[in-house]
Amino acid sequence: MSESTIAAISTPKGEGGISVIRISGSDALSIADKCFSAVSGKKLCDMKGYTAAFGAAVRGDGSRIDEAVALVFRAPKSYTGEDVVEISVHGGIVPARECLKSVFAAGACFARAGEFTKRAFLNGKMDLAEAESVIEIIGAKNAAALRLANGAKEGRIGKDIEKITEKLLLTAASLAAYSDFPDEDIEGLDQEHFSAMIEESEAAISKLISTFHSGQAVLLGVPAAIVGKPNVGKSTLMNMLSGNERSIVTKHAGTTRDIVETQVNVGDITLVLSDTAGIRETDDEIESIGVSRAIRRLDGSALVLAVFDISKPFDGDDERIIDLIKDKNCIAVLNKSDLPKVADCSALAGFNTVEVSAKLGGGMDALAKKIEELCGAAALLPDDTVLLNERQYSCAVRAKNAISEAKEAFCSGVTLDAVTVLIDEAINALLELSGKKATGEVVEEIFKNFCIGK
Repeated sequence: MSESTIAAISTPKGEGGISVIRISGSDALSIADKCFSAVSGKKLCDMKGYTAAFGAAVRGDGSRIDEAVALVFRAPKSYTGEDVVEISVHGGIVPARECLKSVFAAGACFARAGEFTKRAFLNGKMDLAEAESVIEIIGAKNAAALRLANGAKEGRIGKDIEKITEKLLLTAASLAAYSDFPDEDIEGLDQEHFSAMIEESEAAISKLISTFHSGQAVLLGVPAAIVGKPNVGKSTLMNMLSGNERSIVTKHAGTTRDIVETQVNVGDITLVLSDTAGIRETDDEIESIGVSRAIRRLDGSALVLAVFDISKPFDGDDERIIDLIKDKNCIAVLNKSDLPKVADCSALAGFNTVEVSAKLGGGMDALAKKIEELCGAAALLPDDTVLLNERQYSCAVRAKNAISEAKEAFCSGVTLDAVTVLIDEAINALLELSGKKATGEVVEEIFKNFCIGK
């Protein structure tokens, strides 16, 4: 455990129902006793873990700061694995700040970003992947993102990594035994059994890797652009998806001349969605700048919603847009389905198409389903283990590459020492992922991205 006792405000700054000051460390109880006076007269040092006391937050001279509740958690059964006290005062900047000042005056040190969770990791309360899930839980953009982050917090990543690591350790032990006793009959070291073991490990890590990009779409959101010629209903679609009037809608062409951006939840996917200027040939200097920006945003988006007005025949501007989106991850949104269909949509054969009425809301469920399919979220199962970030993904890819090389080396007759080195490389990459062999620099980099108080 760390020697210093740390403290910070663990709730957002501003007005609210309560503010929580968290204290953790070997002196947490004695420090809290100097800053909290229970109505019962009982000292926090004399209380059992998972108990609470009502009273007042006080300064060192005994003057009252605010009505308060103190929660006591005893080591090792606390979030950090240390003695922890959480003092709750009325929500507001001044009560929380005054209480924290009193805690510092009593001997606590200011907690750095993520230091509570870092101590939980260092004290064995969670592995590194579980610690990283805390950031994702706090920043979850939708229910699906929260589900994935909670799965990681429950230890799914660590459990899957541990299973693969155990199999690789068994393989490495068999190789070492054979190297030491080459004349002995080592069970499971013939080519068939070894290949089976290594292929099982390779398949398991490959499955983990395969969910990464779909998981990122759920966790981080997908950069997406709504494009189309003027007056096809782009801004109406934007407003329908966002649930409010983010874009101005008029009957006049060219109303949207710059990019309007917002985050919207569509099914299990968060889109970082841009409504762009109508793409058409124009002599208007300002509008042409908007058209150029729209094309650049189309090119830089992971998903394109190309809107076409099917109540009118397609023209040269529509044909230009079809050409722009032909190699993109795209949905052709056939808008104004509430009107008679006039357009010949044969030019969109081979595209993902959905008919909608952005004005009336028709077809939105089908559009959401298609977005989930193209972003990969539809393929994720509720119990899937999903890697949360690039660090975890990189470790998993390194492990897979080493496993694949080991399999190839063994089958081609390379010396067993060389095969063992490759297996060890895979094991080390997996141990780095879980945090059992992560460097201090990696750990520091992870926790500096946390908020203060967590």
